[in-house]
Amino acid sequence: MLFTLIAVAAAGLVGGIMAALLRWRYRRIPGWVVPVTAGALMLAATISSEYGWFGNTRDALPEGVEIVATHEHRAPYQPWTYLVPYINGFVAVDGGSLRTNDAVPDLRLVNVYVFARWQAPTEVPIAVDCAQGARADLIDGVEFDADGRPEGVTWREVPEDDALLGAVCG
Repeated sequence: MLFTLIAVAAAGLVGGIMAALLRWRYRRIPGWVVPVTAGALMLAATISSEYGWFGNTRDALPEGVEIVATHEHRAPYQPWTYLVPYINGFVAVDGGSLRTNDAVPDLRLVNVYVFARWQAPTEVPIAVDCAQGARADLIDGVEFDADGRPEGVTWREVPEDDALLGAVCG
């Protein structure tokens, strides 16, 4: 967030200086052009940062991490987002963390990461039952039975076309 603030301030400063130099060179340019140019470049830098976050974050993911869901952002205070929404959050599955158990072949354990703009990524270990089409979050202290099935977890049914289910069970 600090780097975004610095970039926006720098864009405003550069815009203001450029407009002031043009106004000094061409005396017919009105004075209001300087703050308007600075503000316009600050707004452009902010919008560019918001729309570029997802692509930059996606490109920085390690190999084996697959994005399974995204969240598009629209807001009244950003009216352009109703025309072209931007992605400010997504969920990714770490294929490298996939664990199986021969005693329970349809059960998969995997780490899922939840990314959101302005927040640190959150790691959520989950269990996926490929045969039942269900998943459960594995919280601290979860115990497993003799076969390797988690006990005391809340299973949630998911549709067959769920992207997370496809990434883990596919």
